[in-house]
This record gives sequence, C-alpha cells and structure tokens, in this order.
Amino acid sequence: MTTVLPRTPASDDRPLDILVVGGGINGCGIARDAAGRGLDVMLVEMGDIAGATSQWSSKLIHGGLRYLEYYEFRLVRESLREREVLLRLAPHLIEPLQFVVPHAAHLRPRWMIRAGLFLYDALRGASALPRSRAVSLSGDGLGAALSARFTRGFCYYDAQADDARLTLANARGAADLGACIATRTRLVSARAEHGLWQVQLEDLLHGGVRRVAARAIVNAAGPWVGEVQGRIDGAHAGARIKHVKGSHIVVPRLHQGAYAYLLQNPDGRILFAIPWLDRYTLLGTTDVPVEDYAAPAIDAAEIDYLCARASEYFAVPVRKSDIVTTYAGVRPLYDDGAGEAAAVTRDYVLHVEDIGGAALLNVYGGKLTTYRKLSEQAMARLAGHFPAMGKSWTHAAPLPGGDFDGGRAEFAGELAGRFAWLPREHLDVLVRRHGTRAAQLLDGCGMPADLGEHFGAGFYARELEYMVANEWAVTADDLLMRRSKYGIILDAAQRERVTRHLEGMRS
Repeated sequence: MTTVLPRTPASDDRPLDILVVGGGINGCGIARDAAGRGLDVMLVEMGDIAGATSQWSSKLIHGGLRYLEYYEFRLVRESLREREVLLRLAPHLIEPLQFVVPHAAHLRPRWMIRAGLFLYDALRGASALPRSRAVSLSGDGLGAALSARFTRGFCYYDAQADDARLTLANARGAADLGACIATRTRLVSARAEHGLWQVQLEDLLHGGVRRVAARAIVNAAGPWVGEVQGRIDGAHAGARIKHVKGSHIVVPRLHQGAYAYLLQNPDGRILFAIPWLDRYTLLGTTDVPVEDYAAPAIDAAEIDYLCARASEYFAVPVRKSDIVTTYAGVRPLYDDGAGEAAAVTRDYVLHVEDIGGAALLNVYGGKLTTYRKLSEQAMARLAGHFPAMGKSWTHAAPLPGGDFDGGRAEFAGELAGRFAWLPREHLDVLVRRHGTRAAQLLDGCGMPADLGEHFGAGFYARELEYMVANEWAVTADDLLMRRSKYGIILDAAQRERVTRHLEGMRS
C-alpha cells in the first residue's frame, strides 16, 4: 500500500508563509486555499483533524432557512450559492436532501412559510435542485410517520454532508499541495521579530518543542480562538465570541423515506429530524450559551427538550430509552449583541492585525456551509502580505476523491467491475467515504483475504491502515468516530479489536 505523507518545510530556519492554527473546517479550508496559491503552509492542531466542533454539526450544507427571520439575507444568499459549489466539488461527501415542513397552523401561517420558501428559492440563483412546493402529507405519503393532525406542509431541498470527512478532505488537499499538517501539536507562544513570527510549538504526542518562523499566523482555533490569541505577543483584543452549545440525539430510524423533517416549535426554534447512516434519525439542535467549551456534553434538559419537541410531531413518541447516542459541539459564534443564542449571527468576521510587520488573522464565527468562501476571503485579507500569491481557485477544483468523470454511482459501478468479489454495498460505502480514492485504497487487492481482519459491519484492516497512512489517524477514536462512524455501529468487542490492531501496528 502506498503511503502518502505531507511535505515538511525544508528547514526550521526557512520561514513559512502561513502558519494556520486549528484543524477544523475553517483552518483546513484556509490551509488548502493558501497551499494552492503557491504559499508555504503549515497547519497545527492540538487534537485530531475535525476533533471538535467540525465533527459535531447537524451534518448539513444549507442556506439557513430560519436565518431569513433575522434578516440575514447576505448570509443566506452566500450559503445557498456555496451549497451549489460544494455539491459539485465533493459529490462523494455531500448529496441533496429533501426537507418536509409539516404545517403547524398555531405557530406560523401558511402564507408566511410559503413566502419564506419563495425568497429562499430566489436567493439561491441557478440550481440543479428542485424548487420548494406545497404538499399533502397524507396524499404524498410524506407524513406516514407523523401524527395524523399534520395533513399539509411544504418541501424544499438542501444537502447533507459528512462533516468530519469534509474537513479531512480539505486537510488532505492541503497536504497534496505541499502543506505540512501537524496534528497533536499546540502553539505555545509567538512573538514578532523583524517582520516574522517566531513560534514555539509543542508536540503533544511525542513530547518536545519545535520552533518555526512564519510571515503570517491564521488563528482559526474555533472555540479556542481567544486562548490562542492570548499566546501571541502584541495581539490586541479582537471580536467577542459567544460560545453556544448545540446538542443532538440519535435514535433508531423514525421514518423510512429518504427525506428529512424541519419541525417548528413554540419557542421559535426549529428541530431537524434527519436520516443518518441508513439506520438512525439525527434529532437536533439546541442553542445553549456555555462557559465550558473544552468538553461539551448534552445535559438532561436538552434531552428532555429534543424528545418532547419531536414527540409533538411523530406518531410514535420519542423516549429517552430510544436514544442510541448523543453528541454536543460548541459553536464559536461572533457576538453581535443578540440576546438569545438562537438569534446570534452564524456569519463570520475576519480580523487582521499587523504586528511588527508580521500578519495575524483571527477567524470568528462561521458555519460548515460557508467555509470555502471564508477561506477565500481570508486569503483576500492577507493579499497585501503576499502580493505574488496565486488567484482564487477552490471554486472550480474538486476536493480529494471528488473528481468523478461521471457520477458517484457510475464510479462505484466501474469498481464493481474491477473488484467483482466485493459486495456492491461495501463498494458503495467506500466510495461515499473516499470517493475516487477508494481505488487507491483497494489497489493490489485480488481476493477477500487481501482486506485483512474484518472488525465488523464492513470495516476491514485494509481501510484502517489506509486511514493511518494517509489520513493522520492516531487513535481508535480517530478511526471510529471521524474517519468513519463505525464507533456507533460496532459493539464493544469489535471496537476493542480495532484498538488492538492499531496497537499491533505500533509494536
């Protein structure tokens, strides 16, 4: 199996152009964009790629229909247009998803929902997705799982994504273009000297401190953006951040259709009920201001809220005993002064400082859908420091694995011809996860035994070892929760076999 490793800068005494701090979606997006413009880039992440907020989203690439109520027209327009771009660039990781909105007459009149969807359609510009429409929930079968009192509603389209692998694809793309990706690495301090940042980095996996110099630092540390800023000498206080926890519960599949529900609630919030991993329904999200953002977890009140709100719509109530797993992530939202967490803007703010001739760019806020545009805007803000860098390019370049000549199904069919001994279902999963790079993963395999140990549910040692060699996976959690979601599907004994295999690779 071919091992692909990121390029390391030639020497520690040769300055980097950009040091990116933070391996979430924004940091990885900026690293890829910068590397593709010919800049020498290093990204450091104190944990794993997508190890925090970027793995705990609602798994959606969407315009934000509810943001229209807060007059966030620019954000909705940008998000909708980015949705179209990302559907083209990562068709293995992002796919269209129909949403059904049951009409609850006591919450919003039909004309208001119809007007909002009309505006949503208008803001998106050209799109391959169908326009919104009114539906009969009983006549179309879209309300089969709902309480019989919901008879009318609306449909519209957005998209569903594998958030952690989308983040990883950007990191992989950055590395393919020459960036150095250093996980389990923490920025200890930085000070500007003669137009360069002199930075100390701590290796959290192996120990030791490394020193690098960089012309610019991009602080894309998400919830930790303020902490990182505090380690940079001379940095001024930037924008305020409001840490807002969004929690989800996962339950057995509530309905069989390949569509999601958007459910309105009396408090003005909306609840998504999204099909996930073919066997579950994802219910979320909450908006709870928090002080502790290092280890977020759902609390009892949030569980009660999600179960109660869902039970108001579904014919079979959602009970705590149904919950398969939960997760919570903290969104580092730009504090625009809104009183309620749900009303705080999901837009992003980029703040640039020149400190002793060295550039510092702090990233505040943002959302999964707009990461590519944010990255492009970040590079525009740094253009004065790098006048020779290349032009914008990510709008037309597929992410790693997304370069299908035809569609995803056509590529899976081609693989099925080459690897006829593999079940088509297994190939489809590999292509959804790795895209065209599934061919690289399977290269040299001629029989089932070549896949190595089978841990369960179609997860083999071959793919595990590929993830370690090519995707910076270090721990079992990296493999089971971010590179895949087998951590939810496999039982305890199967997960332990994954851990033992990983340990055996190191011995």
